[in-house]
Amino acid sequence: ITFPCPKCGKEMHRVPEVIDCWFDSGAMPFAQWHYPFENKEIFEENFPANFISEAVDQTRGWFYSLMAISTLLFDKSPYKNVIVLGLVQDENGQKMSKSKGNAVDPFDALESYGADAIRWYFYTNSAPWLPNRFHGKAVVEGQRKFMSTLWNTYAFYVLYANIDKFDPSKYNIDECKLTVMDKWLLSKLNSMVKTVDENLSNYRIPEAAKALQEFTDEMSNWYVRRGRERYWVQGETDDKTAAYMTLYTALVTTAKTAAPMVPFMAEAIYRNLVCNVDKSAPESVHLCEFPVVQENLIDKDLEKNMDEVVDIVVLGRAARNGSNMKNRQPLNTMFVQCDKKVEGYFIDIIREELNVKNVDFVEDASSFVSYVFKPQLRTVGPKYGKQLNEIREALAGLESSAKATLDAEGKLTFDLPGGVVELTAEDILLETKQKEGVFTVSDKGVTVALDTELTPELIEEGFVKELISKIQTMRKDSDFNVMDRITVALSGNAKVLDLAKKNEETISTVVLSDAITEGTGDGKEWDINGEKVVISVTRV
Repeated sequence: ITFPCPKCGKEMHRVPEVIDCWFDSGAMPFAQWHYPFENKEIFEENFPANFISEAVDQTRGWFYSLMAISTLLFDKSPYKNVIVLGLVQDENGQKMSKSKGNAVDPFDALESYGADAIRWYFYTNSAPWLPNRFHGKAVVEGQRKFMSTLWNTYAFYVLYANIDKFDPSKYNIDECKLTVMDKWLLSKLNSMVKTVDENLSNYRIPEAAKALQEFTDEMSNWYVRRGRERYWVQGETDDKTAAYMTLYTALVTTAKTAAPMVPFMAEAIYRNLVCNVDKSAPESVHLCEFPVVQENLIDKDLEKNMDEVVDIVVLGRAARNGSNMKNRQPLNTMFVQCDKKVEGYFIDIIREELNVKNVDFVEDASSFVSYVFKPQLRTVGPKYGKQLNEIREALAGLESSAKATLDAEGKLTFDLPGGVVELTAEDILLETKQKEGVFTVSDKGVTVALDTELTPELIEEGFVKELISKIQTMRKDSDFNVMDRITVALSGNAKVLDLAKKNEETISTVVLSDAITEGTGDGKEWDINGEKVVISVTRV
């Protein structure tokens, strides 16, 4: 077959040896190095590849052509692992198609959500080889749970570090006087890096992302939230330095660990936190080594104790919500039944988090709740249909203590007029009833019982905490700086004014007030536990 050249017009001949165009892709491992004619050492260093990655539609194309040609030439696979990517679908699970009108313009999505958010969604949504349903709500949710949390924690550090002109290059975290919370965060940090590294090495992408997300949540919502006051202290103290260095280390290490997944955010955090204070550091997070796990900082017992504390606190909050007790209202005692009793510092955390005076661990919390027994008709009916009314009356007459027998023996036995009846746990519906003055919640082997009786002293303390909260809200609404001193004026309620004056030192220490005085009526009216009062705040 001949045809003229489109440029010069000379007659051209088509070569007779025509081969499948996919041969070029299959020959890539050696053809790119012009092997075997040259670059023998380079080829042998890079063959076979550790992994290759393409979408599932390349199974009969690239994956197969690579394997077939390599097997023919070298009698072995050209790759050690294959990461097959699933196709992107719409939110209803349909393949995206222009004809269906359900395709998403990637540039529009990048403009709306950002590259990091979209990358993070694909990492966390499912394993790479499964189809991914892409829709904006899911992207935003992932952005909120991880990226916003990480950025807000970073912004918190920057805010207070700038106020204090803190320079992390002047300190060594190994020389800081670390608190239990600091040691816990550093332990969790290194456990996270270890988990991420192991999962990425084994191509478990969602698991690696999950570890990053869980650590970031704990860093923000447990470590930072519990230790905010450490950054508010006036002047430079050893404890404040330890808090800054711990958070700085966690943020920089997290940025380096997350860099492959959220490259732009990680770069912004790294450049500001590291390059601004260390001119000798690599100019990009992507030029840094992946973090090395410091095994000596991992304390699994500490992590387990803190996990137990968190479980107790979560149930305690649920008990507060269930009993309609405000979080700012102090309570006297919370009783806890669990497998592992924590002590000392961990008890203080529970007390502070739940605003209770005492935490008592008990062997049996059943005395704090009463039980109502009813037959499970689905199982009891087929067994003892004719005796159903007798069984219902027998169960209704049981004392709460019968639950201990059911737990120990796995059954309850009744000698009824119609004959002996034996009911197992699956035959009984067990309902709990809260006892007066106590609210109980149980989950995963942990039970907490919250004493909800309020003394006059507790009521007054709760009132003071509510007053502080309202003043702090007014500081924020007035755009006062964190360290601005203020004066507070109260009017319209003599009872509230007297209470504020009585507790002036406590209130002033928290809200940075120089004085609490009687006002003229100007300000904002608040309802504090049923008492109306007008509050005004003025910057000194």
